[in-house]
Amino acid sequence: MTEQSILAARRPALEMRCRVISALRAFLDRQGFLEVQTPVLTAAPAPELHIDAVPAGGSGFLITSPELYMKRLMAAGYERICQFTPVFRAGERGRRHHPEFALLEWYRLGSDYTALQEDCRGLLRAACGAAGRLAGWSHGGHFLDVEAEWQHLTVREAFSRFAGWEPHDPLDEDRFDLDMVEKVEPQLGYPAPCILSDYPASQAALARLSPRDPAVAERFELYWAGVELANGFSELTDPREQRERFEAVIRERRRRGRPVTPLPLEFLESLSHLTPCAGIALGVDRLVMLLASADHIDQVVAFPPEVVT
Repeated sequence: MTEQSILAARRPALEMRCRVISALRAFLDRQGFLEVQTPVLTAAPAPELHIDAVPAGGSGFLITSPELYMKRLMAAGYERICQFTPVFRAGERGRRHHPEFALLEWYRLGSDYTALQEDCRGLLRAACGAAGRLAGWSHGGHFLDVEAEWQHLTVREAFSRFAGWEPHDPLDEDRFDLDMVEKVEPQLGYPAPCILSDYPASQAALARLSPRDPAVAERFELYWAGVELANGFSELTDPREQRERFEAVIRERRRRGRPVTPLPLEFLESLSHLTPCAGIALGVDRLVMLLASADHIDQVVAFPPEVVT
């Protein structure tokens, strides 16, 4: 096939993508969110164990998330902010992964992760309306319906039900990661989306620990048809604890022989001014992929990332 025919075949998905993004933006606008734009180049991305930043020559790194910049705005008193932005993560390429992808991220001051869960309900319903999917549709041999009763499970409940064990401290990280991908995630989000909440404390680098149970963090992920769509949490606002977590990640990355990035000192300083808030990031490409019943993320972007050697 020629490039022209391939691009022409993608037009229906790209038209749906446009409608969905417009609907997401309109929903957030009605909720009083201010849309912002923060840099895609940074001197110091958030250190994370399983995410590798893409170096940008001598200019630092491409952002893996706009999170640190957006929380600095929250520390300055912004109450509700959102952003649509490209983000970059090295080595991610597959049916549901691109090294460059579109993210919708939003934050609420004075809220916790439960408020974000309600946002997700409204946003997904708006997206389905824009895509003509409110009455449900078939995807991958399953019927999906945003209007059906949503599933809500804690991580402990999901692992007990689908993997046959409950995560506990100290956590077997390798077993947890493997069973999450192979046994738990494929069961989540049929026919309606699923909210998977209260992750083990070790699985929440920037999230606040639960005051009810310090063994878990106030973090949730949104799944639909076995696909992770969003990751949200009540934000950690203690600069000392956050620095300790970052330094622990850097030590572990060094131990594993993986590249490390500088500490984000300006972000850490801003946490002294940050009051309780919550934030979440939603993968726009994956959402459109589901709504378009596409079997590969390449089908819902105009130009898939090129392989750089």
